[in-house]
Amino acid sequence: MTGQDLRQLLLNKWGHSYDVQFRRVQGKIFVQIMWKYLEQASFPLTEAQYTAHLDRAATYLEAWGAVTQVQTFLEQTRDRPRLGKAVSIPIDLGDRASEWLLEEF
Repeated sequence: MTGQDLRQLLLNKWGHSYDVQFRRVQGKIFVQIMWKYLEQASFPLTEAQYTAHLDRAATYLEAWGAVTQVQTFLEQTRDRPRLGKAVSIPIDLGDRASEWLLEEF
């Protein structure tokens, strides 16, 4: 998966290029689809910065083997990002979870 693939998933699901963040909560990792999106005038990143940001996010998803998890979640969820509420996707890292929980995002 590339950043462009990830962006296309978001566009196909919700029609906007939403921001993607990673959060670690109680020893678990979540991909959060935030409520801000590239097409907003107040979005803090340029298109080039946003593309680079998504490329980094896609690299993590590939390394974790979580691409299918994210794709499946997005296909099945009825939630949508809205002001103050992100869509959180839990990532199951399996036996390798402790390797990734030490690293900062």
